[in-house]
Amino acid sequence: MRADAPDNALETLFLPFAEGRLSWPAQGGALFLRARDGWSLHAQPRPGLVCEQSFKPQAEALRRSGLSLDEDDGMRRYPLVLMLPPRQRDEARALMARALARTAPGGRVVACMSNDEGARSGETDLGKLVGPVGQLSKNKCRVFWSAPLDGPADAALAAQWQGLDAIRPILGGRFQSRPGVFAWDRIDPASALLAAHLPADLAGRAADFGAGYGYLAAELLARCPRIVAVDLYEAEARALDLARVNLAADRLPASAREVALDYRWQDVTAGVDARYDVIVSNPPFHAQGRAERPDIGRRFIEVAAQALNPGGRLWLVANRHLPYEGALETGFAQVRTVAQQGGFKIVEAIKEAAPARGRAGRA
Repeated sequence: MRADAPDNALETLFLPFAEGRLSWPAQGGALFLRARDGWSLHAQPRPGLVCEQSFKPQAEALRRSGLSLDEDDGMRRYPLVLMLPPRQRDEARALMARALARTAPGGRVVACMSNDEGARSGETDLGKLVGPVGQLSKNKCRVFWSAPLDGPADAALAAQWQGLDAIRPILGGRFQSRPGVFAWDRIDPASALLAAHLPADLAGRAADFGAGYGYLAAELLARCPRIVAVDLYEAEARALDLARVNLAADRLPASAREVALDYRWQDVTAGVDARYDVIVSNPPFHAQGRAERPDIGRRFIEVAAQALNPGGRLWLVANRHLPYEGALETGFAQVRTVAQQGGFKIVEAIKEAAPARGRAGRA
């Protein structure tokens, strides 16, 4: 979400408090799951508010605004648990079950979703766990909340839903994944196309910008034996944790087990401080909403151009319609389209080589 764009779901989440239908806890604080920063968080005092966010750009925005991030063992319970459930339904249901587990006796759960991301279904799902819920609608969003709770109305269902986003094997056990991660139960076709075109002569120190659960990095290691190190950059901590599992030594070909791997929970658009010979990337073109964000991909390209050593190579896949050519031509000496297939384009971009040193003149 753009910093200057209104966050309707966040604003609507706090509507029951603004209208006096709900009260902020006098003591004990509140936990905000999938928290996002915005003016609504600061419109009134929120004493004791603790936020949880696994998406790096949002986590950094919360920290910059002076809000506390949840760093305990996940056992503390609160008289109020707020949440902005995600669109993926299994992940959302698991988040609701976890919210209940973090709610103190007599506490409430309050959630908000936009109408086009499943607000009605979300309200129904919370009702299955907690019984009757209150609700308000505004800004094309719906906020819904429980009565004071003494545990879930359906304890068996809550226990079942807690495991809905558990880590599990996919693709015959080749990878581990979980609902809510990008392309969580399959190989993304754009990444598969890029992997199929990676040349075996890629060599040196490499990075994967937007690594997801580790598929592209695994393919790079399998196809390019001269790679000596790979840094995986991923803004979503839940995905990066999977990449650590999927690139464990016992899952890699023997030829890749000595390659140095580093996992970086980092927003690539903020820049990187390392230098590379190779960068591979399937850049995201959405943030946490449905609107296309080609500016994210352009920024990935700009950062890649800055991070590559002279003569370094960027291998990129993108939807064919995305306007990345300007950024590529600005940042790189050579750009070629390697393939176009299935609505995607594969691009190799090579950074200008270091100038050759001239011979010293004769005395």
